[in-house]
Amino acid sequence: MPSSDSGDDTHDLFADPPDFYPPSPPPTTLSYPTPAGDLTLRLVGHNPLWGHHLWNGARVVSTYLETTPSLVAGKTVLELGAGAGLPSLVAGRLGAKRVVVTDYPDNSLIENLRWNIEHCEGAGEVVAEGYLWGADSSPLVAHLPAEEGGKFDILILADLLFNHSEHAKLIASVVEMLKRDGKALVFFTPYRPWLFEADMAFFEGARGAGLVVEKVSEEKMERVMFEEDRGDEEVRKTVFGYVLTWPEGGKAE
Repeated sequence: MPSSDSGDDTHDLFADPPDFYPPSPPPTTLSYPTPAGDLTLRLVGHNPLWGHHLWNGARVVSTYLETTPSLVAGKTVLELGAGAGLPSLVAGRLGAKRVVVTDYPDNSLIENLRWNIEHCEGAGEVVAEGYLWGADSSPLVAHLPAEEGGKFDILILADLLFNHSEHAKLIASVVEMLKRDGKALVFFTPYRPWLFEADMAFFEGARGAGLVVEKVSEEKMERVMFEEDRGDEEVRKTVFGYVLTWPEGGKAE
């Protein structure tokens, strides 16, 4: 509780003792195999924004990039809601021209992203920034070479669609920062199968914004991420992959 300017120290009676709350769990590390060699990835110990998990969508979109390296080689890449930033690190290793990896501007998340960049051998041109979806993009595009026109070739959205209230802001960010000939990769798992239609509403919103939606992948994982969750396990194991593009002759840069 904040100190009182009056000099009355009675507020201390209501303050929690220093050891009242358990300490946050320490960060964890894991080794993630890639064709360029294993990648050491650190996850924050716990975060209310779920950044302490390596999500299935991030795993599968990373594999998608590894099987189609020309998608990112020599290109500019932006990842939204990145967590530990696995797809961005993979894109950097695959020769991306510049990668901007973002998450909610929480110090622990962004510092963890920077740790992962620093400890990723061969990550290339990768930088981390805090970013609120739909907000001013100038801190992100400032990392781009001038000839890129303030837009990115590739956007990555991995396991973000469960945030139904944020769909409009996500779409606004895609619309603002995707090049005319760019692609936004949207990979997700319906972790709450009973809300699958609400997840898919994102794509209706994207179509409403003038984007073309194409399904490119459907992969079933060996096991569900959260054993205790309810709902159809087969659905909760499945990662769906979509690509958003502008129609030919569509949105101008």
